[in-house]
Amino acid sequence: MSDNGDVANPDRLSGLDASFLALEERGAHMHVGSVLRFDGAAPEYDELVGHLERRLHLVPRYRQKLAFAPLVQSRPVWVDDPHFNPRYHVRHTALPAPGDERALRRLAGRVFAQRLDRDKPLWELWLVQDTGDGGFALITKTHHCLVDGISGVDIATILFDLEAAPPPAAPVEAWTPRSEPSAATLLADALAERAATPWGIARVAAAAAAHPRQAAAAGATAAAGLSAFARTGVLRGAPRSPLNRRIGPHRRFGWAQAELATLKAIKSALGGTVNDVVLTAVAGALRTYHLSQGIDLEDVELRAMVPVSVRAEAERGALGNRVSTVYAPLPLAEPDPLIRFRTVHAAMADVKASGEAVGAEVITQLADFAPPTILAQAAQLQAVQRLFNLTVTNVPGPQFPLYLLGRRLAHVIPQVPLAENCTLGIAVMSYDGRVDFGLLADFDAGPDLDLLATALLAALAELALLAGVNGVGAPGVTAAAH
Repeated sequence: MSDNGDVANPDRLSGLDASFLALEERGAHMHVGSVLRFDGAAPEYDELVGHLERRLHLVPRYRQKLAFAPLVQSRPVWVDDPHFNPRYHVRHTALPAPGDERALRRLAGRVFAQRLDRDKPLWELWLVQDTGDGGFALITKTHHCLVDGISGVDIATILFDLEAAPPPAAPVEAWTPRSEPSAATLLADALAERAATPWGIARVAAAAAAHPRQAAAAGATAAAGLSAFARTGVLRGAPRSPLNRRIGPHRRFGWAQAELATLKAIKSALGGTVNDVVLTAVAGALRTYHLSQGIDLEDVELRAMVPVSVRAEAERGALGNRVSTVYAPLPLAEPDPLIRFRTVHAAMADVKASGEAVGAEVITQLADFAPPTILAQAAQLQAVQRLFNLTVTNVPGPQFPLYLLGRRLAHVIPQVPLAENCTLGIAVMSYDGRVDFGLLADFDAGPDLDLLATALLAALAELALLAGVNGVGAPGVTAAAH
């Protein structure tokens, strides 16, 4: 649902959400996902489908698909899918014997490599019967135009219970889809909304005139944010790196796991944030990777795109995207991990103080007034310009256990999509005292995920040693990749 109050149709995609569709070219599939690992035996397929059907009324977007107006006159709108069938979206599979973790990673890589069907609601859920460790897994996949990381956390908790033995399940609610709009109706609505755009701008101006002090303050904040965004040098492009090559259609997926208490102890001892620790560890791991490739790292500082939520507390649980971006330096040339940490911490503190995220949000909001053809061209230009070297996203999850049909959720391993010329994406999520790093790479051009996962944990251990923290190398901190 769009967050722009001047859009006539609340079911029309915002400019930001539509840009995720426009970016989906040549293998750059724009879905977010996760590998959810559970303790205990898997539920029966029918039991899982029935459970989801009882909860779907809480997330009605999951029964809707996109409708496109003829002649590309506007951004698409969400409409009820008259043929919605949850059994199409909930898939059931088993790993080949012996059903180990490597097979699960291979399956996740294949699932994440496949584009979602745009003629249907944009999500899938794969039930993986047995992961070889006495547990089972769910592989989730949802298009980025439907949900961002922060709101996705809230929606995921709707599907779970807070206790292993919840109250008796409610019956499945009957659902009658609204009539699907005709092409003529879609075109008429699009033309009417396009004609109303100048009036929307006029309403903004009128509101500013009625409340000049508040408008001046907001304008000053936006102007400062735009200025800060321009000063970052993002538009000059990111440094060259073997991470930035044209991606293909196939993916590898892996992960590394640590304890949240360890990261918190490091940040407290060194004076920063958990996100500073994450970014510094990523910089250390990438330094190891680049050195393994024989690359001269003199003066090399890569740039990570870091999505940040600008969703207000009152908007938590709403679908659609309320996300901006900031750009973090990754000082690969620096051999001293403490100096790397201080460099990252200082840069991220400057970003917070400067309002860079506000500036980026202002730019994305301008897309709400752009015709779809211009929006698509702008999105594709951003992809080929190499504005960043990789994506690193860090999402805080619930710090209490969740259950699905009585089975405890043990790990949430997130997945972030690859941009067209970025062969690596790192997604980080904390849940119930653990931190899971999800590593997605292009199958052919991407880095060695085994090396990268191991290097990531080594970088965390290095920081822990500096901070006087024990336990990074202890059981429960593991790396796995394919």
